[in-house]
Amino acid sequence: MRKFRVTRKLPLSLRLLLINQFGIDIGFYLLMPFLAAYLEQGLGMSAALVGLVLGARNLSQQGLFILGGSATDRLGPRVVIIVGCALRTVGFGLFAFGSSLPLLLGASVLTGVAAALFYPAVRTYVTQESDDHKSEAFALLNVYATCGSLMGLLLGSVLFLADFRGCALAVAAVFGALTVAQAIVLPRHGAAPRRPSATVLGDWREAFCNRRFLLFCLATTGMFTVENQLYLLLPEGALQASGWKGSPGVLLAIGAIVNMVFQLRITRALLRNGGGTRWVSSGLVVMGLGFVPPLLICGTEPPKDSHEAVARMLVMVVGALLLFFGIMIAHPTVLEMVPGFGREQLTGTYFGLFYVFSGLAATGGNAVVGRAMDLGAQAGMAWLPWICCVSFGLASAAAVALLYRSRLLPERPVVPSTPVAEGAAVVLAKRIAGRRPASPATSSAATTANGPARAMDPASPVADQAAARPQDPARLPGPARATDEATDQPPR
Repeated sequence: MRKFRVTRKLPLSLRLLLINQFGIDIGFYLLMPFLAAYLEQGLGMSAALVGLVLGARNLSQQGLFILGGSATDRLGPRVVIIVGCALRTVGFGLFAFGSSLPLLLGASVLTGVAAALFYPAVRTYVTQESDDHKSEAFALLNVYATCGSLMGLLLGSVLFLADFRGCALAVAAVFGALTVAQAIVLPRHGAAPRRPSATVLGDWREAFCNRRFLLFCLATTGMFTVENQLYLLLPEGALQASGWKGSPGVLLAIGAIVNMVFQLRITRALLRNGGGTRWVSSGLVVMGLGFVPPLLICGTEPPKDSHEAVARMLVMVVGALLLFFGIMIAHPTVLEMVPGFGREQLTGTYFGLFYVFSGLAATGGNAVVGRAMDLGAQAGMAWLPWICCVSFGLASAAAVALLYRSRLLPERPVVPSTPVAEGAAVVLAKRIAGRRPASPATSSAATTANGPARAMDPASPVADQAAARPQDPARLPGPARATDEATDQPPR
């Protein structure tokens, strides 16, 4: 397929990270959705102890994202990626061999810490390696993650019936192999240069005092709340609508196929039409509208025959497709924008803080939707949770649109429309063959530190900003940082 042909032409380090993301999601969704059943049925643990084990993983992951980001900035993403993958290996190995509560708690905490280290580090590495093709690289990362989650769920639903411990051991072996491969293949990138006086608390203070970034995190909370309904509200709705236990898997399978076929095409189409930043709010609107079709069939009686079940299932598929297309529009660009709010030296910190907010949003949003599901069932208002999700999506879209119109979002530098599959040497050869050597004056006027300059009307507001801040044309005016370190850094 086209996605895999594109992947083969990427640098080896990025290819390995995509494969790693694929393997991570397979392992997670192969075991974690079935862990509660294993603990309760296989080991005879009480519901309270099951909740304790699962809660330990969530708490260690969500609470340590910011530490993983800081470690990435100070040690370099390569080291943190390797450590994170190694901790996953140990954690899943403990799930395979452990049966006592302390060992299971240790395994749960290790898997959470591994995720807290891995995700900010991988996103930082992709940001550094993808140059001017960040949105396309994040789009491919989204494709591999979606395919991995689907394959993990499908394999888990089959293999869980055979042997949970054997599955855990197999996943640990895969993570171990990926750890060795990363230690061999990933180039040794050091941490970004920083002042000797900089401290972790100073980095956190700078990120937490970045009001533009905090507003962006709050504006996108609806995106993560709605996206998580792929594993909560939509499966429950499909099951009630069709009466078939396999209906949730059908929705995820269709979504994964659509993601593989259209994600990169959508991302490139957005880049050709003004960049993804201006389309994020549109993607959030589409995500919210994905919960409108189920409103037509929610709360109805069980299907009378197979024809009615298929018709209702088609309605659920339409809603799921809208949700997946909205995610494909918004998600890669949101990740691309995160580093643009701060200095290059704090890319990992910003990703870590962003994932803290997204995790809290997903947890709180799921609690609200779950409560709405209970109230709707008790009061005969089956439409209530669906209306909540529509509201979450539209409110998030309005907030992001307001930030965009207020020029509080980082702009993507305009670059030549070069596919991500082409290497730097190919691009350079095309430029040399297709252009005459430019004069020094023309060259200096036509380029900036971030790439080719944007052709602007001198009277436009963007031109005024560029003239006022020639040292960093990619930044927009916003609230001041907590320290003055940002003003002393070279342009990104």
